[in-house]
Amino acid sequence: MNLLDYLPSVQNFPKPGILFRDISPLLENPAAFSKSIEILNDLASRHNYTHLVGIESRGFIFGSALAHFAKKGLVLARKPNKLPLATHRESYGLEYGTDALEIQQSTLPAASRILLIDDVLATGGTFVAANKLLQNAGFHVCGAISLLEISGLGGHQLLKNNNIQFDAAVKT
Repeated sequence: MNLLDYLPSVQNFPKPGILFRDISPLLENPAAFSKSIEILNDLASRHNYTHLVGIESRGFIFGSALAHFAKKGLVLARKPNKLPLATHRESYGLEYGTDALEIQQSTLPAASRILLIDDVLATGGTFVAANKLLQNAGFHVCGAISLLEISGLGGHQLLKNNNIQFDAAVKT
């Protein structure tokens, strides 16, 4: 099964010049979604991790399915002002603007080993911000995975430059 068949490109979304990969067809197909989680689990098993951190918002989908499959804990890295308790926060730039991520300060045990997960690696800014957020909060990030890597945008190199071990289920 070629998962790229379930990840069509959408031109000029969310703004002109951006090529968006739609995960909806993959999620709508039980066999494709199941296969994606199996592949992500194979990638995750290369890391000695205790918890996944899913990055808002589509990272929650793959993170929750993988956490269930692998029997690991899942923590949500959310956009600002969506968590009820005190948070750690990191701002970052996107290919189409700026944003920030937060995690609740009381969420992870002190000795947690974190594996980051999101749906797509594009420019890498979100993964780098999540890594900085967790490191500044005192946690060890042992790697990052995603469903899809858009190779031409330089995200993999940015992660490498920031000492983040990364792999993707599918690469374009």
